[in-house]
Amino acid sequence: AVLGAFLAWTVSDAADISPFLALVAVLPIMAVFGWLVQRGMLERSLRAGMLVPLLSTFGLAIVIENLLFEAYGADTRSLAPMIGDLSFGSWAITDQFNIGYLAALIFALAVLLLGGLSLFLKHTPLGRAIRATAEDADTAELVGINSRAVYGIAAGISVATVALAGTLLAMRATFDPYSGPMQLIFAFESVVIGGIGSLWGTLLGGIILGMAQSIGAQFDPRWFLLTGHLVFLAILAARLLAGQVGARGGLRTSLGIDA
Repeated sequence: AVLGAFLAWTVSDAADISPFLALVAVLPIMAVFGWLVQRGMLERSLRAGMLVPLLSTFGLAIVIENLLFEAYGADTRSLAPMIGDLSFGSWAITDQFNIGYLAALIFALAVLLLGGLSLFLKHTPLGRAIRATAEDADTAELVGINSRAVYGIAAGISVATVALAGTLLAMRATFDPYSGPMQLIFAFESVVIGGIGSLWGTLLGGIILGMAQSIGAQFDPRWFLLTGHLVFLAILAARLLAGQVGARGGLRTSLGIDA
């Protein structure tokens, strides 16, 4: 996400264009980057369980963070000045409640993106191939699906989607080379709150997490992160007690632990 934000900032600054136009260049670049990471690094570790790819991508994230630091320094940046009045304008719903133009646009884009991904995965041959490969790569290959190609395409789509999210976030907030880990925590919490494996659940989880953080900040700005984490832990504990963690097979499957 942070790499995508920096690329969008670089393209926008160099070409003097809107970050939205910069996405035309950034998204294909990030898709190719995701494909290369899959082919060059993750492909060798997929059959070794979840731990090896997790450690590999963690190491890659550290490398990217340090490369960004060397290239851009530690200064914070934002794409907000590059989009003009869109980042500041809002609709006044009541005297104390406003909806920002940019916030509404980002939410609409998120809904459209998730809707598009859902239709793509359910109603296209490639989407069904991705689902089949994710379910059981060996069985998918028996029916003629090239799992190696599917993994590469899925990685490209995933990284491009994350880059889009990072760019949109950078329009509302500042970022620096080390902003990634905190955003990763928020993303993980949203996925768990909404339900692992559910696209629309992830959106709902993000809304719940954001509302919890905002409510906490109303009482004390220092509670912004705390209230979000507490809501996440409460929902996680409830799902553990109900035996509902993970898309299939409970907590052990969701953590990639063999029975």
